[in-house]
Amino acid sequence: MAKLTSILDNDFYKFTMQYAVVKLFPKAKARYQFINRGKHQFPEGFDGKLREAVDEMANLKLSKAEKKFFSKTCPYIDPTYFDFLQGYQYDPEEVTITQQGHDLTVTIEGYWYRTILWEVPLMALICELYYEETGQQRVDDAEVMSIVEKKMDKYDKLNITIADFGTRRRHSHAVHDLVIKALKEHPSKTFIGTSNVHFAMKYQTKPIGTHAHEWFMFHAAKYGYKMANLLGLENWSDVYRGDLGIALSDTYTTEVFFKQFDKKLSKLFDGVRHDSGDPVEFAKMTIDHYKSKGINPLNKTIIFSDGLDYEKVVKIVKYCEGKIGYSFGIGTDFTNDVGLSRMNIVIKMTEAFPDEGEWTPVIKLSDEPNKHTGDPEEIKMAKRFLNIPNHE
Repeated sequence: MAKLTSILDNDFYKFTMQYAVVKLFPKAKARYQFINRGKHQFPEGFDGKLREAVDEMANLKLSKAEKKFFSKTCPYIDPTYFDFLQGYQYDPEEVTITQQGHDLTVTIEGYWYRTILWEVPLMALICELYYEETGQQRVDDAEVMSIVEKKMDKYDKLNITIADFGTRRRHSHAVHDLVIKALKEHPSKTFIGTSNVHFAMKYQTKPIGTHAHEWFMFHAAKYGYKMANLLGLENWSDVYRGDLGIALSDTYTTEVFFKQFDKKLSKLFDGVRHDSGDPVEFAKMTIDHYKSKGINPLNKTIIFSDGLDYEKVVKIVKYCEGKIGYSFGIGTDFTNDVGLSRMNIVIKMTEAFPDEGEWTPVIKLSDEPNKHTGDPEEIKMAKRFLNIPNHE
């Protein structure tokens, strides 16, 4: 049955955010909710199987070897954090799981510094269990690796760099393992690392990532929508002092982000990450922004990470070549290309309780309206505050 074997089987940005939360917001609380975007039908008894796998996670502990790898790889993180992580245990009571018919409900609640680690492994477990419980058969191991190798042969010709971002919606731990093995063994310099810290350690490659939407969503709950991007980035740079310098731009639309991404932040951060909306339009907007600040876009990087496949990557390279730096984070197209339909699920923060205050709804205003998350009334209010026109 699907289960996690390492506490590091999680995305790097979850740990980097956890460190920042421990430092800056140790009293804050958060609530998260599972969103079944793909309207998947969960078989009877699925909630019980998931509960079992979640309860097992209480046994995960950071090993000495893992601690040594992580601290050596990230010298910009204080040793106190790795001691904290060594003492950290998942508390399954923070996760509520129920099922009615084929509908699955999963919610998470607790201190933000603790609950921040649940999202990615929970999604990975839901995916793996779904394929197990519905009895769907994937292609064999050799074919999994062959698919990756064929993709990499094509990517090599584009002269680009690629990282694996596929933990959350992978087919399974076993498939993810095969994918990283194939990427690592591939004879080129195209593959540069993975967002998964466990596999980064196993295959001696670089863990990659910075922060996620929830970082800015929390800042909106604490400081208001108009200050969320600015203070989110200021706080990030206070913690990391120039390391981990890729800024996520689309929590409240990229247009709003660039209004707050002033010259200081534009110079300080190495680049931005694209995660929704048209990638070429985004690149155009980013290049224009840097030029308007007197910054050469070729000294900056865009990390593209929104549902990428080869065709999308080719289109992006054609536009960006010679204009701005670029790299790619490829997720599900690597870790769930096994002959079955891929799952479309997310887990998002829904409410935050800042250090002082009360439970406050949080939302995400993606560059794609159908990727907005949160209470519809709150979304309308945020759009009014941020002068975002209502197109939907």
